[in-house]
Amino acid sequence: MSLHPQARAYLELYPSDLGLDPASLGQAEIERMRAADGLADRRGPLTRLPFVRDALADDVPIRVYRADPGDHTLPVIVYFHGGGWVFGSVRRNDALGRDLAVRTGAVVVSVDYRLAPEHAFPAAADDAWTVVRDIFARPAFYQSNGRVAVIGDSAGGNLAAVAAWQARDAGLTLAHQVLVYPITDVAMDTASYRDHAKGYGLDAEEMAWFVERYAAAADPLDPRLSPLRLQSCAGLAPATVVTAEHDVLRDESEAYGARMAAEGVSVEVRRYPGMVHGFFGLPGWFDQAEEARAFVADRLRAALAS
Repeated sequence: MSLHPQARAYLELYPSDLGLDPASLGQAEIERMRAADGLADRRGPLTRLPFVRDALADDVPIRVYRADPGDHTLPVIVYFHGGGWVFGSVRRNDALGRDLAVRTGAVVVSVDYRLAPEHAFPAAADDAWTVVRDIFARPAFYQSNGRVAVIGDSAGGNLAAVAAWQARDAGLTLAHQVLVYPITDVAMDTASYRDHAKGYGLDAEEMAWFVERYAAAADPLDPRLSPLRLQSCAGLAPATVVTAEHDVLRDESEAYGARMAAEGVSVEVRRYPGMVHGFFGLPGWFDQAEEARAFVADRLRAALAS
């Protein structure tokens, strides 16, 4: 399918994710870009909730959302934001955290993991795992009923996938994992990388810049960086994988879903035609963001209720 008209209009204004030559981005420019958010009004409304609290999971900053006004226990969903491990924050993704709490009825824990290049691999992965482990260790603090799921988009999808296999290996049972166009391999050698290398929102060159900032010194085969390189996917939590048709990450995301399914994991992969990377986080721009969020929420509610 060709680009959706909404995606085409978006790319006319934002042809690339960074908007600049990646080689020119020093620390001062990174800080400036972190502070600005030209798409704030497209991320959805800041729905008023009865409970929103900033806290710490061990030493990792988190924001906890609850749409249910009661004090009874609920399932918990851990959300990891995107941004190439370099950008993004709980504050920037506040609207999505609130939306997830409303749609799922669960407690949502949004994670402010450490960012690169100041904190290189595996800092973000370590923070993600710290939060998941803390939720299992302190259920009363989170008002958790013991049912826990993870969700993340892009680099956050990478962290969710990594936390899911770490939970399996630690004997902690996750109810579900939702991976929204996740980074699953840093080889960057798929057909979708070649077909969408430039001009589709997230350029191949920009993705290489993100990997360089986060994991230049890492082994690209380390499953904490590239979960597609896991020795075995057997026993992972049931999964939902969301992809965008015109996205460099499409093929590796779908390959991870296919590999999990081949090794006995219950998986549903859904590709959104005509869409580009980042659409899930911009319901004020893309109609299919609403469709994808409704689909994801249905999958989470079913998994957390069973």
